[in-house]
Amino acid sequence: MRGYFAVGVEGVSKPMNLGNLVRIAHAFDASFFFNIAPRLKLSDANSDTSRAQGALPFYSFERPEDFRLPLGCRLVGVEITDEAVELPRFRHPSCAAYVFGAERYSLSPQMLSLCEFVVKIPTRFSINVGMAGAIVLYDRLVSSGRFGGRPVTPSGGADIPPVHNWGAPLAKPRDY
Repeated sequence: MRGYFAVGVEGVSKPMNLGNLVRIAHAFDASFFFNIAPRLKLSDANSDTSRAQGALPFYSFERPEDFRLPLGCRLVGVEITDEAVELPRFRHPSCAAYVFGAERYSLSPQMLSLCEFVVKIPTRFSINVGMAGAIVLYDRLVSSGRFGGRPVTPSGGADIPPVHNWGAPLAKPRDY
């Protein structure tokens, strides 16, 4: 998948969570990071041990109404709603910005109205914003097709194992 992606958060209030999400965005090679209705400065995010500031651009917007994205970039909200698409069923846009809600809060109605897509991680309850960011970005990476199919055999081969037909000998696997 060509394109780019960005990661952002609305109204984050805990420095550790901001730092973790920034670090995850940096680790997965996000093109930029954004913060909407910030309650913290990036310098408060001591848990970003990757030193993302200076390595990727950061944008801050006071309100959702002020938020801007590059042309062609599609906004994906990550939120638990009845209408949200479950992440394993979601096809990631090639140019996307993923926005997460702050701890103990959901994305605001204003922010959700800006989202072209809303996805949810199919968990039993809400998880930490940094963990949610890691799961979404890992799903984007895996679904990009860069790595092909997962191996079926322990040795790494992608062959389908033989079907055991009880009473009949097993088919001999092919050597490649």
